[in-house]
Amino acid sequence: TVIRAAILIQKWYRFTMARLEMRRRYSLSIFQSIEYADEQDQLQVCNLPSFLYKQLCHPQEYVSQIFTSPSVPQVVDEDLCLKEFEKKIDVPDSYYGPRLSFPLTVEDANALLHAFRNEQLLHARYVLQLLSETRRVLKEMPNITHLSTSYSKDITVCGDLHGNLDDLLLIFYKNGLPSEQNRYVFNGDFVDRGKNSMEILIILFAFLLIYPNDLHLNRGNHEDYIMNLRYGFTKEVSKKYKDHWKQILCLLRDVFSWLPLATIIDSKVLILHGGISDTTDLDFLNALERNKVRDHICLRVILFSFKNFILDILWSDPRSQNGCTPNKCRGGGCYFGPDVTAKLFERYNLKMLIRSHEFKPEGYEISHDGKVITIFSASNYYEEGSNRGAYIKLNPELSPRFVQYQVSKFTRRQNLRERVGTIESSALKSLREKIYAHRSELTSAFAQYDVNGTGRISVNDWAAAMESVLQLELPWRMLRSQLAQMNPDGEVDFMSCFYDLKMDQPIKEQAQPALAETLCRYRKDLEIIFNIIDKDHSGLISLEEFSQTWRLFTSHLGIEVQDDSIDKLVLSIDYNKDGHIDFNEFLEAFHVVHRFEKKAT
Repeated sequence: TVIRAAILIQKWYRFTMARLEMRRRYSLSIFQSIEYADEQDQLQVCNLPSFLYKQLCHPQEYVSQIFTSPSVPQVVDEDLCLKEFEKKIDVPDSYYGPRLSFPLTVEDANALLHAFRNEQLLHARYVLQLLSETRRVLKEMPNITHLSTSYSKDITVCGDLHGNLDDLLLIFYKNGLPSEQNRYVFNGDFVDRGKNSMEILIILFAFLLIYPNDLHLNRGNHEDYIMNLRYGFTKEVSKKYKDHWKQILCLLRDVFSWLPLATIIDSKVLILHGGISDTTDLDFLNALERNKVRDHICLRVILFSFKNFILDILWSDPRSQNGCTPNKCRGGGCYFGPDVTAKLFERYNLKMLIRSHEFKPEGYEISHDGKVITIFSASNYYEEGSNRGAYIKLNPELSPRFVQYQVSKFTRRQNLRERVGTIESSALKSLREKIYAHRSELTSAFAQYDVNGTGRISVNDWAAAMESVLQLELPWRMLRSQLAQMNPDGEVDFMSCFYDLKMDQPIKEQAQPALAETLCRYRKDLEIIFNIIDKDHSGLISLEEFSQTWRLFTSHLGIEVQDDSIDKLVLSIDYNKDGHIDFNEFLEAFHVVHRFEKKAT
């Protein structure tokens, strides 16, 4: 009896754990699919023609006008940069943060770490001086940095941090600060998404200036002006440095363009952010003028061979199938198979490829028979408890050792079921918002299967319709119970997908449903465009600017919306009738409200 009871308990436990793992995995799949779909939208915006293309993609035209200021010259003698900033920007006596002097010392770096732990800001003068010095140092570096393990016991390789300062501080706590005896390679994507991208850059750049031969930085696909507009870094800088954000972002654009593109250790280990393709040529990579590729996303529409080459290096992902095919999920780069890896290794006598760029639940993943390692250092990337971060320790024998961690603020108080529930709830919320933004297309797709107009279709047809419209490659049949209701006959009430979703009531009354859905769907794209138009970053957009850009935007994307509808809506939001609208409030109005959340508040 005891043995039988133990077996039953064991079966129940295994079943419960399997279900929790299934829920965790499909939740992470939802997050990743939506992230990649968002990147496709990002690249689509960068293909805008004519007026908008010029604004987004030509640094010497419109964008340079936005990010220039008469108080700080765009081209200055680099020997005078530190004095120039010191002369033009005062630091008040009331400022109690770190006061930097150059050249920097380890004490300066420690002061920065202490300040950022206590949520202090570094004054704008020191930020600009630090960036100016960083640019000077980076300009002297090659496109491909060559390192040797003979100078230290180990080399630590870190992946994406994405503005998560707590992860960087935890890495330094566990692994030690950078030094001549403790060398680091940070493999891109330092910024965006998280709230402390600026602090991460300041810390990394400070250690780069102190130990230029021992801390190394590779460029990621998010070290890019257009990506920063969409994914939060631009907004972070403008909020933290209200008086000098334009100068800081302008200088950062230049700094990003000078970041090295790859690192090679002992002539055997290649480290780069994204991946490779069947056209990857390391000799060509080492010879190109990397600073010419300032905004690699938008310039993809210009058919320079070196441009597409950079796109592959920063955006590509490994796959288990042989061959090299376009990366349709992300909209840029390629998928490269084991044969592509083997060919490159044979050509350059390599042993290992370390890359980042891709979320991994455990913080790392090994593929292509151990030849390719993905390292991802941002824990809790999608949601608190969603994943671990990791870094790699490479010894002189080039054997990788993985160190995992997870910054925990709230999840320690939760059991496994509660943690999975939190991740699942957040993932489904994001998915429902995506569903609502495509309501018209989904309704039409459902109707094609509902030939008798019953409002009900089979589960297979419902899943096919969902995938045909959203193209997220998700297990729709498994997700059906979370997204739509089923009648006793086993058919799906397809309109129940939208039951728990609505727009804010005041907006719903003023906008036709198609317009509200369109604005909801393209909120992030509109935000990028209007952040560019809003030169003084006041958040106010004139009605004329709004109408002109909206018409160009809808024309390019083939969106059919009546002009008078948008005009009426915008006029209704101009509450004080001054000819301007608060664009942040406008965007906030067009987000999906979850009815079940409304009840809870």
